[in-house]
Amino acid sequence: MDITTDTQKPAPSPAPQPTAPRDQRTARGASRPGDRIFVGLSRGSGILVLVIMAAIAAFLTYRAWLAISEDEANFFTSFEWNPTGSPPEFGIAVLAYGTIVSSVIAMAIAVPVSVGIALFITHYAPRKLGGLIGYVIDLLAAVPSIVYGLWGALVLVPHLNGLYGWLDTYLGWTGIFEWNGGAGRSLLTVGILLAIMILPIITNVSREVFRQVPRMHEEAALALGATRWEVIRMSVIPFGRSGVISASMLGLGRALGETMAVAMVLSPTFDISASLLDPGGGTFAQNIASKFNEATQMGRDALIASGLVLFVITLLVNGGARMIIARRKEYSGANA
Repeated sequence: MDITTDTQKPAPSPAPQPTAPRDQRTARGASRPGDRIFVGLSRGSGILVLVIMAAIAAFLTYRAWLAISEDEANFFTSFEWNPTGSPPEFGIAVLAYGTIVSSVIAMAIAVPVSVGIALFITHYAPRKLGGLIGYVIDLLAAVPSIVYGLWGALVLVPHLNGLYGWLDTYLGWTGIFEWNGGAGRSLLTVGILLAIMILPIITNVSREVFRQVPRMHEEAALALGATRWEVIRMSVIPFGRSGVISASMLGLGRALGETMAVAMVLSPTFDISASLLDPGGGTFAQNIASKFNEATQMGRDALIASGLVLFVITLLVNGGARMIIARRKEYSGANA
């Protein structure tokens, strides 16, 4: 009896096909009418945003050039603001100083407090207490800026004399906190008010970021014997660092452009004082709001020129924040 054995070799597996780029896969997958409409609307929305930004930049640049070409003073270093004079003289030195200093003060106060509140709500407070605190923070975010301005002018300014006296007694020797009396309508008051206004924004975003921390990261740290603070320091804060930076930039954007609250609290003067407690100073937004209605054509062009500087500062701040976040991609939720 002959037994014939046939050895059959397994069929070779097909070679892996190269993966098409994501854009090509998206275009091929958008075969349904709804998909094509959605892709078109999304692409058009992105292009529209760029077109609007370019149009704003072009308008501001053109009107600023008209004003600066007639300016007889140095636009960046002059302490004068008299665009209706003959010849017109105006500069942004005082406005830039006041805007940056008040925003830095607001960030220095608001960011640590906001991060602390967000950590308390997400990792320390009981669920009901955390929900109540979060609800109150949400209410603060809904308060109009004009209400903050009224509260700042009628309540905050009169009650800061004690703090100003204490700073003058113990830190007046530095010159930065020297106080000569008078109402506290200064850059420090503006910074405190702005800190209260941007605190809800930073707190809410940071709270949501901290809630996205993978549970396994925290459990692993606890299994290794870490305390609750060590878990936050080693797992929560590194994971949420990019989100906290984004939240801080949102708050800084509001602080840089806040108008009515600053106009109601600050006593505007075109002078730079070494002390943060001296009344006076000014910001870009406050100056534009207070002088735009009564300004002539030349005065409005000068105000638009100052608005262009604020526009550039905001773009630089947001660009720097994006660069910082890009360097911290390993902590993003997509890579967790």
